[in-house]
Amino acid sequence: MRSCKMPSGNEMPVFGIGTWRMGEGHAKRGAELEAIKYALELGYPMIDTAEMYGDGGAEEIVGEALAGIRERPFIVSKVYPHNATRSGTIAACERSLERLRLERIDLYLLHWRGGVRLAETYEAFFRLREAGKIADFGVSNFDTGDMEEAARLDKGLTGTNQVLYCLSRRGPDHDLLPWMRKRSIPLMAYSPLDQGRLLTNATLKKLAGELRCTAAQLALAWLLAQPGVVTIPKSMTRERVKENFGALDVKLSADILAELDRAFPAPKGKQSLEML
Repeated sequence: MRSCKMPSGNEMPVFGIGTWRMGEGHAKRGAELEAIKYALELGYPMIDTAEMYGDGGAEEIVGEALAGIRERPFIVSKVYPHNATRSGTIAACERSLERLRLERIDLYLLHWRGGVRLAETYEAFFRLREAGKIADFGVSNFDTGDMEEAARLDKGLTGTNQVLYCLSRRGPDHDLLPWMRKRSIPLMAYSPLDQGRLLTNATLKKLAGELRCTAAQLALAWLLAQPGVVTIPKSMTRERVKENFGALDVKLSADILAELDRAFPAPKGKQSLEML
C-alpha cells in the first residue's frame, strides 16, 4: 500500500475507510460493524473517525472492529471545535482512546475552526504528542489562510488537512493544495464520491466503461493519482467496500487524466473552501 510522508517523518496510507454518519443508531450498527470488519479483512490500511460521528458511536464501532486483530490499521480521529481548549482537547482525546480501545491515535485532527484560539488547541496537541497519546496531529476544513495561521504555531508538524475534495469539487486545486504540497503536507479528501453524486455522472460512467472499472473506482483512482492526496471513502455494504478497494488497481493514463480535467475543470480563481 502506498503512503504519504507527513512533516514529522511518519507515513500515512493513501487510502482508508471513512465512518461519517456511522454510530447514530442501533438499527444500522450491525451493518456498520460488518463493513469495518470486512474492510480490515480486505486490507484497508486506515480508518477515519471522529468524536462527532454518532456522539462517539462511530469510534465505539471502530474499537469493536479492532478487537483481537493482529495488525491494526492507521487510525485518524478528530476533536470537536467546542472541545478544543487546552484541557478540553486532552480530555476529548482520552475519551476517544477509551472508545477506540487504544493507547494511541495515529493522527488527531481539529474537526473545523471554532471559537477557541488555535494556539490553545495546538498546545494541547503538543502535550498529547509528548505523552504518547497521539503520534501526529492536524486539522480539517482549513482554507489557505487558516493553514498559514497554523504554520505559525505548529513547529512544522501539522500532519494533514482533511477537506472536501473530489472531481466535482476541485476548489482546493487553486491555492490550498499547492500550498500544502510545497510544505509536504498531505491533503486528506473526504466525500470523494460527492456523497454519491459522481456515481451517476454520464461522462464518468462512459470513461469508466472504457477502462472496465466502475464510476466510483474511477473517481477514487483520480484522487489517488494526485500527488500528496489521500482519501477515505465510506461504505456500509460489503459490495461497495470491495468495489472502493478495487480503485487501487485502476491505472490512469495521461489521456484519461486529460479527459477528466476537461470534464471536471479545476477552478480558474480562488474559491471559498466548501464544507459538508
